[in-house]
Amino acid sequence: MSQNIRCSIIGTFLTLFLVSCSKKLVIINPEKLDRKKTPELVHTLDSLFLLRPTFFYSKISTQFQDTTQNVSFKTSIRMVKDSATNALITYAAIPIFNTMLTKDSLTILNKRSKCYSKSKLSALKDNFGYDFEYKNIEEIILGLPIAYDTNQKYFQIHDPFNYILSSHRKKEIKRNDRPRPNRRNETNDIIIKYFLTPDAKGLRKMEIESPDDSTKIFVDYISREMVDNFNIPKEVTVNVKTPRNNILVNLTYEKIEINQPQPLFLVIPENYEICE
Repeated sequence: MSQNIRCSIIGTFLTLFLVSCSKKLVIINPEKLDRKKTPELVHTLDSLFLLRPTFFYSKISTQFQDTTQNVSFKTSIRMVKDSATNALITYAAIPIFNTMLTKDSLTILNKRSKCYSKSKLSALKDNFGYDFEYKNIEEIILGLPIAYDTNQKYFQIHDPFNYILSSHRKKEIKRNDRPRPNRRNETNDIIIKYFLTPDAKGLRKMEIESPDDSTKIFVDYISREMVDNFNIPKEVTVNVKTPRNNILVNLTYEKIEINQPQPLFLVIPENYEICE
């Protein structure tokens, strides 16, 4: 793995919520779905949004690929609801990075280089074109609708093969897609589309677009597993497209524990220096 701290930030952050380079998705010819009223789909997302365990632990097998590297590693995730997430990354069973995310900070301990970095969580926007909040990271890890707001109005995009709720109307999305000379001086909202399962009871995938930064993030929940009444992702595929990079990640959750408290641990040794 690269010793460059920027790459470590990318690898660490994606480990927390992303997944797919080596596997081809099996495409099945879709069947037309029965029409559903928008309030019914909104009710589904309302229900999913509220289902959050207090404690979460998982071992995740990760494959990461971008324009400069293709690596595989293991990650142990320990999470406390609305508080902090600890990610320990190992390569060939050797700890490489230890990371702690809180509501406003990101700390990375590079064990190989014996150095560390501290930054605000907002620094992630430099790599992904999206201003992630801490709760968004929890939502992606747990397979919940990202940045969902029960007080916001959502719009159904009618599609005979998909149930789709969007943060914006279809005509607003098309307007954002048009090239505009003065785009730099405009402020565009983040456009989020939630794709529900064919039974309209679960979340199948999400598309997140930042027109201002020409960034798109695609999160596909390929499979899930019921653990203590929580429908947790089992395999996830993610594609992050930015003007500077194309990131593909594959996550496979190998062990999951719900509501079993575990300590979050990150101590910076005295001999560690700030990473350059």
